[in-house]
Amino acid sequence: MNNTIFYKIIRPILKVLFKVLFRPKIKGINNLPIDTNYVLAGNHTKWLDPIMLIAIIPKQVHFLAKNSLFKGITKPFLKGVGAIPVNRKIHDHQALESAIKALNEKDIIGIFPEGTINREKKTPTLPFKIGAVKMANVTNTSIVPFVITGKYKLFSSKITIEFLKPRKISDNLEKENQMLREEIDKKLEDYYECNQSNKTKDD
Repeated sequence: MNNTIFYKIIRPILKVLFKVLFRPKIKGINNLPIDTNYVLAGNHTKWLDPIMLIAIIPKQVHFLAKNSLFKGITKPFLKGVGAIPVNRKIHDHQALESAIKALNEKDIIGIFPEGTINREKKTPTLPFKIGAVKMANVTNTSIVPFVITGKYKLFSSKITIEFLKPRKISDNLEKENQMLREEIDKKLEDYYECNQSNKTKDD
């Protein structure tokens, strides 16, 4: 999968917009591999998440996005940034094969293993679909977990993204998938506890 001209044009614009509008705090940027491909996998908080990642990461990231978005006004943007459509209602083997092909071509894949935004917040994250660890395992590619905390508020620096250490994925995909979720959940739980503690002190 080739990098797109549209991506090269739009990324600097998004980088400036995000820096001005949301002022995201970025942690662990040095955990992103420089000279190789990888799978980015993390929690999903809002539709702005992939746009923030595009703005932050220097290289092109090919995101998996639900196929219903490849219609209307969002279709040209998604195709322009090289997104891969995925049917969330089935085990979409075609989407997985497209992502694996991109990784084999040394591209970077971005994926939200929850498959959707966790709106109810009954748990830190929703159960993870196995695609992220599977594609990393099949291609012998490192997975880089990321954690998004806070809220997108204009001019407030309330949103934070942290990139965790990359690691290889073993053949025990169920275990690896659970480990990935637990790693991200732990970071989110720490954030919630810290927030709650600060509120208590303020009261």
